[in-house]
Amino acid sequence: MSRYTITLFPQLTLPIRCPKPSSLVILPSHFTRPFPEPTLVPLLKARMVSTKPFSAAVKDRRTYYALESSSPIPDSRIQEIVKDAILHVPSAFNSQTTRAVVLLNEEHKKMWDLVVEVFKQQLPEDKFNRANKRFPMFRAAYGTILFYEDTDRMREFQNKFKSYEDKFPGWSEQTNGMHQYTIWTALEAEGLGVNLQHYNPLIDVRLETEFKVPMTWSLKAQMVFGKPTTGPAVPDDQKQFDPVEERMKVYGAK
Repeated sequence: MSRYTITLFPQLTLPIRCPKPSSLVILPSHFTRPFPEPTLVPLLKARMVSTKPFSAAVKDRRTYYALESSSPIPDSRIQEIVKDAILHVPSAFNSQTTRAVVLLNEEHKKMWDLVVEVFKQQLPEDKFNRANKRFPMFRAAYGTILFYEDTDRMREFQNKFKSYEDKFPGWSEQTNGMHQYTIWTALEAEGLGVNLQHYNPLIDVRLETEFKVPMTWSLKAQMVFGKPTTGPAVPDDQKQFDPVEERMKVYGAK
């Protein structure tokens, strides 16, 4: 008995068990509640991916710094996760301004070597020495995703929708953050650990040159990932939350 998933919509992947992948699958009978007793339906399309429920993946997403240069999933699956986010994460007026550069294995290591090179050239020795204590930790991971916003694309929409011209920079940041969160959560659901860094703008020009990034792409963040060697940066029993009642209001609930 093998475990597969079936994708009904870009936003929804459901777990199935299938003794013969070409014959049938088992799906929950109601999509909006915790999985009840399943029902049988014909197989439409199945592929091996994480079967963790979305709500659990959201709760389990954490920051991991201690990472090693290996991955529990193939590079093709990492690329698929990023591609799905680029295609399906929403953006204001469907502007689709977010861009990503995926660096794996030796290209990932090269990128962090370049970061060290740039910081050593541009920072005083004492500041470089402090920053350089962290760089080997990031370099030891498996990969890095560089998140960009395409400023030319954003200006197209500013010119097209003049009434909202001053809003698009903020909306651009919002969609980039949604891409980051979606990919972060998806990678950790697959067994990877992730942390997010912001060493721009010092490294922007060097990375543009090395990885042939258009000058109109504005670097926003660097997402480091790999197989965790320890638990999250903040242990589960030490994570603190401000009262939800102070951060959320509900009206009209039945």
